[in-house]
Formats: sequence, structure tokens, C-alpha cells
Amino acid sequence: MNPPPEDALWSGGWYRFARRLDSPNFGARPPGAVIDLLVLHSISLPPGCFGGEEVQALFTNRLDWDAHPYFKSIEGMQVSAHFYVRRGGEVWQFVSCDDRAWHAGASSWRGRDNCNDDSVGIELEGIEGGPFEPAQYEALASLCAALAQRYPIRHVAGHEHIAPGRKHDPGAGFDWARLQASLAWDASTFPPIIS
Repeated sequence: MNPPPEDALWSGGWYRFARRLDSPNFGARPPGAVIDLLVLHSISLPPGCFGGEEVQALFTNRLDWDAHPYFKSIEGMQVSAHFYVRRGGEVWQFVSCDDRAWHAGASSWRGRDNCNDDSVGIELEGIEGGPFEPAQYEALASLCAALAQRYPIRHVAGHEHIAPGRKHDPGAGFDWARLQASLAWDASTFPPIIS
């Protein structure tokens, strides 16, 4: 993959308007990968608790597994997403979009398996099925638009769509129609639920 040229929004796959915190959990994209999919997730650690630094700690392999009983169930996980959007709209970035973050797991979308290979993973601070904040939708729409200026984005899906039965996020609380309206992208870009 030849990286796109630098511009006012991007430097080496890093979004200039995100707070950068490098994760060790990434790898090279396979040769010829076309980054055309955005995968939306929801996360909070422990589930339902917002505002802490546990997600950042998880993505950088610094989470104290003994700090909460729930953490024992995910102990040893080495995961990352490219982006994390907090409840107040603050955007963090952990992996260059030119690299492969570890967010999707076993997955398939638009006739291709291994969605990590050619997608950008965006985590929203929230709980599966719960509502998201207006500031998150605003930040997400801006981020999606910026990604589409740099990469040939043609698809947006939730983790629940690329790993049905195994994952259920962001869930029923995510307003797909709102995101589509904010971006003014064709409905065919999104999961069929908003068509």
C-alpha cells in the first residue's frame, strides 16, 4: 500500500485533531490493502463506567487486571483500535491508519474476511445497546469525513455487522440515520438497517 500524501489533517496516518497515544498492538496491512471500511464499536471499562482512563490503558497494555473483577475476564487481551471517541467528543488515536489495528477479530463484510486488514476501527465510549452523546456524533462525523478525504472509504459498519452473533456493538442505541444525515453519504455506504 502506498500511503496517501500528507495534508492539513493527516501526518503519516495520524489525524492532527486527535490526541495521540501509541499502542503496541498493531501490524502492517497486507500488500495491496485498500482501506475502504470504517468499523464502529462501543466500549467502556468496566462496562457502563465512563470517564476513566481504563480504555487507554487496555489499548496500551497497561490495564491493571486486579483493579476490577471484570478485568479478570479480559486479562491478557492485546487489542487496539485506531480511534476512541469519548462521551464529550474528545478523539484519541492509538494506531496510524496506515497500519492494521487489532479491533475486529474474526470478521467478514462486503465479501471480504479479516476486516482488520483494510478497515479503520473507531471505538465510541459507551455501552452496547445504550445511547451515545451529541458530541460523539459530531466528532464521529468530522472524523469520518476526514478519513474519507484521505482513504477511499466506501463502507461503514458496526462490529455487530461484521461479526454477527459474536459481537453486538455498538448496538440498538447507535443512531445510524443520524450519522448518515450528518455525512450526507449514500445509504448504500451503511448497513441495510437504515436504507
